Amino acid sequence: MSAENIKLTPKLSLLSVVVFGLAYMAPGIVISIFGVISSTSDGAAPTAFALAAVAMLLTALSYAKMAKIFPNSGSAYVYARRLLDSRVGFLVGWAILLDYLFLPTVAWLFQSFYLAAQFPDIPVWAWLALNAGLTTIINVTGIVLTDRVNKTLTLLVVTLIGIFIAYCLAYLGGNPPASFTDPFWNHATTVGGVAAAAAIAAYSFLGFDAVSTLSEETKDAKRNIPRAILLTVLVGGILFVLVSYIMQLVHPGGDFEDAATAAYAMQVLVGGQFYANITNILAIIGGFASGLAIQASTSRLLYVMGRDGVLPRRLFGRLHPRTKTPIFNLILVGAVAMLALNISLEIATSFINFGAFLAFATVNLCVIAYFIRNRQQGKTLSIIGFIVLPILGAAVDIYLLTQLSPIAITIGLCWIGLGVLYLVFLTQGFRKEPPEMRLHARDGQPDEATNLQHPNTDDTQSTQKPATQAQPTEI
Repeated sequence: MSAENIKLTPKLSLLSVVVFGLAYMAPGIVISIFGVISSTSDGAAPTAFALAAVAMLLTALSYAKMAKIFPNSGSAYVYARRLLDSRVGFLVGWAILLDYLFLPTVAWLFQSFYLAAQFPDIPVWAWLALNAGLTTIINVTGIVLTDRVNKTLTLLVVTLIGIFIAYCLAYLGGNPPASFTDPFWNHATTVGGVAAAAAIAAYSFLGFDAVSTLSEETKDAKRNIPRAILLTVLVGGILFVLVSYIMQLVHPGGDFEDAATAAYAMQVLVGGQFYANITNILAIIGGFASGLAIQASTSRLLYVMGRDGVLPRRLFGRLHPRTKTPIFNLILVGAVAMLALNISLEIATSFINFGAFLAFATVNLCVIAYFIRNRQQGKTLSIIGFIVLPILGAAVDIYLLTQLSPIAITIGLCWIGLGVLYLVFLTQGFRKEPPEMRLHARDGQPDEATNLQHPNTDDTQSTQKPATQAQPTEI
């Protein structure tokens, strides 16, 4: 079989993809950042997480719509290319790359720091090499093994969270709270404080969008990927609200000696010093699972961009004939982690989020563009679902984008600038279109938007016949 004929194989179930999204989000993060969220919201952490979940759900709805229309693994990159402009699509994909390339690095660095703290004789770089290397080997072996390992690790993380909740409930049994409603709203809570905390909590939901990068490896993707996107946000949101509520009962109010280490102090309070030390396992397992999911997702985005020719096809657009995995891309992601070893965790974190929120806003705009095109063709779609909610989602995403640190915004804009320069080279000074995207919907069938007029062509160039046009998709 030639390299051109090797395609991603649909082997993942709905459960597999939901677990993938949850692993990417790292559920244990709710414990780690509780102190910051509680302090910022003046003791209303669950309300902040609930507000963040609703805000992210707006964008998740848009992703679900697009994933059903375009069952391809390129996520926001594909949606923008097809519905806005090929150049916009390229820049969105380029922006996401910064996010996706450094997210595994951040996950592995966190994990390596925890391991180095437990085993100080082994340097951080050795742990980082082990984490990146082992994750790469698992991902290279194939999506089936990745799925099995991912499910096992995520189950362990959820189990450890459950044990922590059990300790908290046991503590509350001997120290009943004065009020069961104060964690949602108390005398010190303000709208501004909750909104600010929700903006921070929203970062915990990053990863639900990565589910769409597995479209071509998911069974019945048009049905399961939209469901998985929404379920990831809903399950993650419920978990975050529940855990933060119980933690807020244990520690009423938002005053801490050190908000950044509040979680560790609470673990000592409810379970003792030994238990608190053991809970480092949660961060280690969670970091590995998250890195595994993020690396797989990043490699698929690179693969689609390589397959389209916007990245060198011979390197990025190839799959291994036996494992059906983009091996070069997986190795590249692992190598980036090692190259970033001398970058501080703060700087590495600054590389992410910019691309994510830019992509979120763009996907909401894609839904609006889809609505407008169908209206122009005389078709009807829900104004609330395709205009009102996407506008609200885009507004939230743009607001979150403006709340990033100055260094994150600066790095993001510089990366976009490099993307523009590469696009100028790719299009010979914008005199031609970027390499045209080749559709790879499964079974040789085009996606539901194949017969929509391409944004870079005139109506007179369209060869689609009205009789073959698909009906617009509503979700």
